[in-house]
Amino acid sequence: MKKRILLSLCLASSLFADAELEAIKEQVKKQELKTAQLEQQIVTIEQKNTNQSASFSQNAYLPDIAFILNTSAVGRNIANPAYANLAIPGFINAGDAELPFNANRGFNFNYAELAFHATVDPYFDAFAIFHISEAGLEVEEAYITTRALSYGLKVKAGKFKSAFGRINEKHQHSWLFAEQPIIYKSLFGPDGISDDGVQLQWVAPTDTYVMMGVDAMQGRNERSFGNLAQNNLYVGYIKTSLDLTEDLSLLAGVSLAHGQTDVAKNSDVYGVDLTLRDQLGSYSSLILQSEYLQRNRDQDTTDNTDKQAGLYSQFVYQYNNNYSGGLMYDRITKNETDLSAYAGIDTDNLDRYIAMLEYKPFPMSRLRLEASYDRTKVINGARENVKTVMLTLNVAAGAHGAHSY
Repeated sequence: MKKRILLSLCLASSLFADAELEAIKEQVKKQELKTAQLEQQIVTIEQKNTNQSASFSQNAYLPDIAFILNTSAVGRNIANPAYANLAIPGFINAGDAELPFNANRGFNFNYAELAFHATVDPYFDAFAIFHISEAGLEVEEAYITTRALSYGLKVKAGKFKSAFGRINEKHQHSWLFAEQPIIYKSLFGPDGISDDGVQLQWVAPTDTYVMMGVDAMQGRNERSFGNLAQNNLYVGYIKTSLDLTEDLSLLAGVSLAHGQTDVAKNSDVYGVDLTLRDQLGSYSSLILQSEYLQRNRDQDTTDNTDKQAGLYSQFVYQYNNNYSGGLMYDRITKNETDLSAYAGIDTDNLDRYIAMLEYKPFPMSRLRLEASYDRTKVINGARENVKTVMLTLNVAAGAHGAHSY
């Protein structure tokens, strides 16, 4: 009896031992499976880190660099000292004209530019443009722009050219003509509205491109503003573009710049621009561009307001990727201001005509021949018709982005 009981106990113990062993084996298998899963996760994370390291390598942050050179040969019927003393009645007094481009009869080194662009990180781009001339080196633009804002928003901050109007934001080498429109030169000077500030733009979520923006700037432009007691210049604009046909597109915009003069008087500049482009072929096109600007500026010592305005129109035919030609007409259309300093001088019919022929052997080099007949200048106390023929050479080397048309 006792032997049977002992055998039963041994058998029960063996059965319990086998069950426990199987449970332990099952736990080991589960642990091995979890270990394999963890090892796979480690491999995946290491691969991800390797890919991120490759995509965010230091090479990705090296800036694009471009070098731009602009020179010219000029023939003009006015001697250099007299031309440097020019005036435009009601806008620019004798001796106050700034002539950074094509100033002299003969040869001109107009300027060189060094342009830098780099991605800072996933959130910002950085830009810097240095202007080099015989007068020295200056920072023409230096700013950052956002890359990842939601709802179609974009912010720019630093020193930059305002998006006022059609051509203010463009640099001289990207103009369709070598000469700046008279109304721009008269109201803003050769640099346009270029200042320290911040810009906010919004692109509407629509099929038709609509962009609204506002620039808050210091207001250093002495032609129309210049009260530096605090930032005083605010620029607002609305721009749109649409395709009228498969080949014909339209760009239009309205702009307003509000600031104060150096004697704390209000100065407002209004602008309307329109551009039509007809794409005739792969390298052939027609461009018609017009812009009208008006300035209402309170006078310094009275309650009256000066009202001055002007326009320009440009027509450019690009025959192919090498040759293009064009015509430009600009005019002062309104000049309601004190013109007593020009007594006895005809101050009407202030306009100019320009004809242009351009040859581009390659996209980054350009020869441009222009002839102009300018009736906007008073020189040495007399109205002078300025006749100019110039040949300009422009080259751009390095990573230089395309310009908008």
